[in-house]
Amino acid sequence: MKLLRRPELAAVGGAVLVWGVFAGVAGGAFTSSEATAAWLNASAPLGILAVAVALLMIAGEFDLSVGSLMGAAGMFLMVLVGPMEWSLWAAVVATFLFSVLVGVANGLLVVRTGLPSFIVTLAALFILRGLAVGGSRAATGRTQLGGIREVEGFESARLLLASTPVGSVRAAVLWWLGCALVGMWVLRRTVFGNWILATGGDREAARNSGVPVDRVRVILFAVTAAAACLVAVIQAVQFGGADALRGQLFEFRAIIAVVIGGTLLTGGYGSVLGAVFGAVIFGMVQQGLVITGVDADWFQVFLGFMLLAAVLFNQVARRRLAGAA
Repeated sequence: MKLLRRPELAAVGGAVLVWGVFAGVAGGAFTSSEATAAWLNASAPLGILAVAVALLMIAGEFDLSVGSLMGAAGMFLMVLVGPMEWSLWAAVVATFLFSVLVGVANGLLVVRTGLPSFIVTLAALFILRGLAVGGSRAATGRTQLGGIREVEGFESARLLLASTPVGSVRAAVLWWLGCALVGMWVLRRTVFGNWILATGGDREAARNSGVPVDRVRVILFAVTAAAACLVAVIQAVQFGGADALRGQLFEFRAIIAVVIGGTLLTGGYGSVLGAVFGAVIFGMVQQGLVITGVDADWFQVFLGFMLLAAVLFNQVARRRLAGAA
């Protein structure tokens, strides 16, 4: 009975079901080691982002700017290593500082103004997307920038961020695993994790109990921005450049993955492991459609149905929690 109360149970069951369906339809073409590596690689960028978004949503907040920040961070990096001729690692550090400052700004705006994080980060979504497109076009005349492979420091970055250290599994999967382990440890084994759960559960009660609610929220916005930056840097190194529109709709995919993973939309309850399996489901479906020859446009239909199913399950879980309390 205790196992049935785990928030990630539905996501684990969903992942097993999706794997079974594609394994039955495609057979060895889906279950081979190469195919497994393919859907793990496809899951990794969303998985890294979903870990951070899960922690933020458990604290009762949303960040709709992470997809746009991926595009903006990638273009910021490429402008530094291109027209400004920075070394790659110096540009990476500067890009992380830029992204974290964006996250802190989002958090401070939410905390100081009292506006819903949905509204604040929706505004940030448009601002960052506009800066990525307009700023890069003003600086370089283009919205797609390449040439990172010729920059000083690229080889070490490629080994760390874009190599295939385990068969065909890319380094991004290892970064995803590392982020997931850290996220699970923080949420379940640290005081800060208790603060996250308390902040999302009852903000005023948590504040009265001495929890630094505002600080927790700002830190989590910064963590989410850092995760978006990590994905942007990995993809820039992997693909040899950046695109101002990269990351489009990732904010919604991350939220769907987290909700599939059992995190309540109202906060106070959720699971990093569930978000990991939510991302796995996305990766398996994305690659499974390719392997089975189904038009990729149907992936959007899948997103819609998964969001609806996850929200309905979320609603049932919230009612059961309320009844148990």
